[in-house]
Amino acid sequence: MEKDELRSKIYSKIDELPTLPVVLPKLLSLMEDNRSNATVIADVISRDPALASKILKVANSAYYGFQQEISDPERAVCLLGFNMVKSLALSIGVIRSLPSDKKSPNFSREGLWIHSLAVATVMEKLSERSCKKNGSDYFFIVGLLHDIGKVVLDQFFTGLFRQALEEVNSMDNTRLHEAERKVIGFDHGEVGAMLLTRWKFPDVISSLIYAHHLTEIPEGISASDIAMLRIADALSQELGLGEEGNPVPPEIRHEDIRTLKMGEAELEDLKAYLHDARDGIYGFFNAVN
Repeated sequence: MEKDELRSKIYSKIDELPTLPVVLPKLLSLMEDNRSNATVIADVISRDPALASKILKVANSAYYGFQQEISDPERAVCLLGFNMVKSLALSIGVIRSLPSDKKSPNFSREGLWIHSLAVATVMEKLSERSCKKNGSDYFFIVGLLHDIGKVVLDQFFTGLFRQALEEVNSMDNTRLHEAERKVIGFDHGEVGAMLLTRWKFPDVISSLIYAHHLTEIPEGISASDIAMLRIADALSQELGLGEEGNPVPPEIRHEDIRTLKMGEAELEDLKAYLHDARDGIYGFFNAVN
């Protein structure tokens, strides 16, 4: 199948998915609005009671470990910060809009979301050392949704995706994104970016997801942001948090460590941080589901 024809088919399948909850487009617009505040965010989220309930469950989970129960969205916004609550709302809204039944026997949706939460946790931690700290509320979203293309492939291209998974499990040193390109013609990063672009997510999010498995980073995409995502992805696999389709974790790329000017001690600290966050990540997952 030609790539243009395949791209059209992917888009047609994406259009079969349910539309996003009505509050999400408003939240997307607020991501780039410096005038947004806790009251505005809480008001938007409260228009979707099911979404608000999920966010409160997450806020009260072991992931955050607050001593007192958080009972309303505005309180959650005040404690977590409105950037984080926006990120949670967008991510939870997207997960709710996707099919939950897996198609491929070698692929676990539950394992994927646990892995993705681990990646999001590391991305959030890495954002603290980023020179773009004040404008980095998208890092958690990127981490949580970086593998969302696998869900699309599993749902709508089941046979081909299963074939890619089987190839990875039967051949040494083959990564899933490489098998996807060989068998399907696109990798899950490209497919995930198609979905988020269709759903009008900001380019800064969809472009990072698009490029995170590319050898050459396209012009205009931050090399440091890509390095953060790759390191977070590799660490989560190394520590066995969730399952994302690769039987063996990748090595962390030296060029990514150099890009972030990260020393060995800092990398070990990051591993320890993620290890300590394990129970909270599973608590977060249970709250969302």
